[in-house]
Amino acid sequence: MKNFVQIILLISVILFNNSLNAQVAPSIEWQKSLGGSYKDFGFSLQPATSGGYILAGMSQSPNDGDVTGNHGSADYWVVKIGINGNIEWQKCLGGSDSEIAFSIAQNNDNGFIVAGYSSSNDGDVSGNHGDEDYWIVRLNENGNIIWQKSLGGTKFDRANAAQQTVDGGFIVAGYSRSNDGDVSGNHGLYDVWVVKLNEDGNLEWQKSLGGTSDDAAWIIRPVSDGGFILAGYSESNDGDVTGNHGTSDFWIVKLGANGNLVWQKCFGGSDFDSAYDILQVNDGGFIVVGSSGSSDGDLSGNQGELDYWIVKIDTIGDLQWDGSLGGSDFDEAFSVKQTSDGGLIVAGLSFSSDGDVSENNGGADYWVVKLNSYGSLVWQKSLGGSDWDEGYSVQQSNDNGYVIIGCAFSNDGDISGNHGNTDIWTVKLSRDTITGIPSLSTDIISLFPNPVQNQLNISLSTQAEEYIVYVYNLQGKIILLPITFTNFQVQLNTTSLAEGFYTIRIINNETGRSEVGKFVKAQ
Repeated sequence: MKNFVQIILLISVILFNNSLNAQVAPSIEWQKSLGGSYKDFGFSLQPATSGGYILAGMSQSPNDGDVTGNHGSADYWVVKIGINGNIEWQKCLGGSDSEIAFSIAQNNDNGFIVAGYSSSNDGDVSGNHGDEDYWIVRLNENGNIIWQKSLGGTKFDRANAAQQTVDGGFIVAGYSRSNDGDVSGNHGLYDVWVVKLNEDGNLEWQKSLGGTSDDAAWIIRPVSDGGFILAGYSESNDGDVTGNHGTSDFWIVKLGANGNLVWQKCFGGSDFDSAYDILQVNDGGFIVVGSSGSSDGDLSGNQGELDYWIVKIDTIGDLQWDGSLGGSDFDEAFSVKQTSDGGLIVAGLSFSSDGDVSENNGGADYWVVKLNSYGSLVWQKSLGGSDWDEGYSVQQSNDNGYVIIGCAFSNDGDISGNHGNTDIWTVKLSRDTITGIPSLSTDIISLFPNPVQNQLNISLSTQAEEYIVYVYNLQGKIILLPITFTNFQVQLNTTSLAEGFYTIRIINNETGRSEVGKFVKAQ
């Protein structure tokens, strides 16, 4: 068998903290089932400035259980909970047809902006253009409506995310099939549709982005330079889209403050790949999470069906690292946050009970994954019962624990109190538990000597056609290191390195599994 190693030096600032400490998955502190006797879903969770959390989704429950004020069919359901998960207030918003809220965010006046879609033109909703419209609702801190806007055209328009901007207005993104009404510039089929509103909800500008096939945005966020970053998927390879690898790709688009396209990137392989969340991290780059069925192109190591796919890109959209996590069944990542230790917390769903996934309770579970800042797995936890349970949004709590919401059919296992059909299931995990400080040797790699002067030896316990070696230093300077490979060992010539701390990440390119080690260059 021919073996070779590719070495990639990345510009990165490494913050040495307690990431070498062994950590175990946290335990459940409390859990709450919220809803009524029919379908209730939670899609978005945010910390509230008044304490506790604000969450949004939809309810089809007929004014029973925790739900009051339903207007008919499905309504936006906005719920304020305390730090212990108890309901402080709840609001049903909508009309006689269907409304689903996919996003809620805190505003600078302690109120909230809610985004999703509406098919109604009565009740709380006015101005519908036909079929489904973006429905944007501004609430005060008690959940009362300040204003509402229906945006779109005569076809289907769905908003998936809204955030307040630095000027006090709002940026909204989703997808649109329309090319009339408020929408212009559609490229064909569904386009990403980005809308900028002023603080009163009036339209300032709009952009249709995409190609002749389907394109959608699941998330948009303001970034530090005053522009915006959005993530979703694209099936196109024309119009605004270049570099598509196949069926559908992660599509990442950077916009300027005026909505003009700055850059766009497709990431993926020949199968289905879709990004669901993106955030700017401490180094100015971005973490993107979603699901992937590919094992070619930008990916390797798919473990079966769909995997969590986590991608790190720099400020101009160039790929820095990626990793696939999951098992042999369907696993999809919907939410990511950077944690107080510089790592990442990711939430979604998993049907698997093998590979990276353990202790599945049956059907689909919430699957919560903690990663360090280089994308390596720190711990993972399956949460749920014997039925279908999906995690959609995660936040780190003030005590460094974690709160996750989604929907649950189950009423056993980790879940109690279900009101019937699906409930919004809110679960609070404790903070990470540190159990000790292991050596740098693992079942994947062993580094020696450490500290090193001239040659670092890396022992590998498995054999593959290709390993990728990432080396990071504290200053982010690119250094070319001579490398050789013999049998199960890699040798790095470290003679030219300056004294200091370095981090090395080894990826088995056949399985996608990786491990991180640290070494010291001595004089």
